[in-house]
Amino acid sequence: MATHFEMELDNLKSIIKKIGKLAEGQVSEAVKILLQEPEAAEGKIIKKTENKIDKLDVKIDEICQSIFALKQPVASDLRFIMSAMQISNEIERIGDLSISIMKKAKNIKEKHDLIVKFDIGDIGRQVELITAKTNKCFVEQDGKATGEIFVLNKDIRNSCEDAIHDIINEMKVNSKAVVSGTNLVIVLKHLERISEHCTNIAEYVYFTVNAKIIKHDKFEDLRSEE
Repeated sequence: MATHFEMELDNLKSIIKKIGKLAEGQVSEAVKILLQEPEAAEGKIIKKTENKIDKLDVKIDEICQSIFALKQPVASDLRFIMSAMQISNEIERIGDLSISIMKKAKNIKEKHDLIVKFDIGDIGRQVELITAKTNKCFVEQDGKATGEIFVLNKDIRNSCEDAIHDIINEMKVNSKAVVSGTNLVIVLKHLERISEHCTNIAEYVYFTVNAKIIKHDKFEDLRSEE
């Protein structure tokens, strides 16, 4: 029979899985809204999801604080609890950035040509992919998946930088693209930040599984050790 402590840990894992899936859905909705004209109801759905994420984030903090105050977790459990608090914050930021993308996308006029010309749709789908992979990494506590997420993040960062460079050049020669281009640059920075938050989560999973701190900018060092 599971102890109260084990049940609390299971509950903590379950809530993080739930909040992760909510954020993953938010990212997909935000990309959808960016790439096509949004329906009025979609904004309401995203806002409702944001409220759920905020409430679950608070719940995660409460559970972690309770465990720290009342229990004496062993090293492996302690690493998980410490990581859980950080992962929760990262997921909340992913949700906030998704909301920002949705709001910004509504103000981008004549965005379709720029999105097609600079392959922004591909970047959006890459961000959806890294979010899904990150959730799977946590659910399966798969430290080996960390490297794959780091590589995908690097690709997303490079793609965003290239697209921003191209959009800025487009604005220099086409004054009609200035407003839409400026907003798209902001959206691209948000997408890049979502990818960065995903790599942060992967780092915490790696720490939980391997008891070792690794930063994604040191991924080559990690690979050389394996």
